[in-house]
Amino acid sequence: MKFGKRWIPAHLLVWSYAVLLLVPLYYFLASAFKSNEEIFAHPFALPDSFGLGNFSTAFSSADLGLAVVNSALVTSVALVLTLALALPAAFALARSTGRLASAVEKVFSLGFLIPTFAALFPTFLLAAATGLFHTRTFMVLFLPATAMPLSVVILIQFMRTVPREMEEAARMDGASTYAVLRHVYAPMCLPGIATVLLLNFLTFWNEYLYSLVIIGPDPAQRTVQVALPTLKAITGTDYGVLTAGTVLTLVPVWIVYTVLQRRMQQALVSGAVKM
Repeated sequence: MKFGKRWIPAHLLVWSYAVLLLVPLYYFLASAFKSNEEIFAHPFALPDSFGLGNFSTAFSSADLGLAVVNSALVTSVALVLTLALALPAAFALARSTGRLASAVEKVFSLGFLIPTFAALFPTFLLAAATGLFHTRTFMVLFLPATAMPLSVVILIQFMRTVPREMEEAARMDGASTYAVLRHVYAPMCLPGIATVLLLNFLTFWNEYLYSLVIIGPDPAQRTVQVALPTLKAITGTDYGVLTAGTVLTLVPVWIVYTVLQRRMQQALVSGAVKM
């Protein structure tokens, strides 16, 4: 397929945008291997050496290993709870056509109107009242609640694309409601499930404000986003070490994004082939 001259401006814009994204990424990765002197003297030059000294200092100074484990634990359990709650809710709303279902769906949509800071003080009082203040348990229960509006709205739209005939055929074979959800709707909504998992993973993993207030700075329980800023105080703003620590925290994000992106593409391709 050949493109005419009218496509040249579009290509130039696309490649220019790609360069604008790659330049700060290169600067960010190169700085992780440099000292402060190198960063300020030659910001865009390659590092003199690719030693892992900055990474080792960041890992040990902020105890990033334990922080990553805490973040992984909170994020993974919160994701499981989010799906366990959002899938049945979206399934019920997608199959309903009455006014009550429409009203409930709009109530879920209202969750987008609540600012993050507005819920901070009530959340703090709730954590204190339940005796879960300064614990990871409260965050595991709280994060799915914040993710329900987006998760339910996305899954509803995907589930409404499932033909009613498939559910009717499953019912004729004696399938229960749970079996219909598990064997009919869930497989056909894998792109939507992968989208929900990816968006919520990025939100849960990068969550800082509530983790700082609720869990606190305790090294035994703090998440990686709370542990990372401590490098500034410990190392006296060594930007190479700080950048290296940030790179370490981004590796799980890159892995999860790559896996879920492939799952989304596979599910979309397989669905297109079956159609």
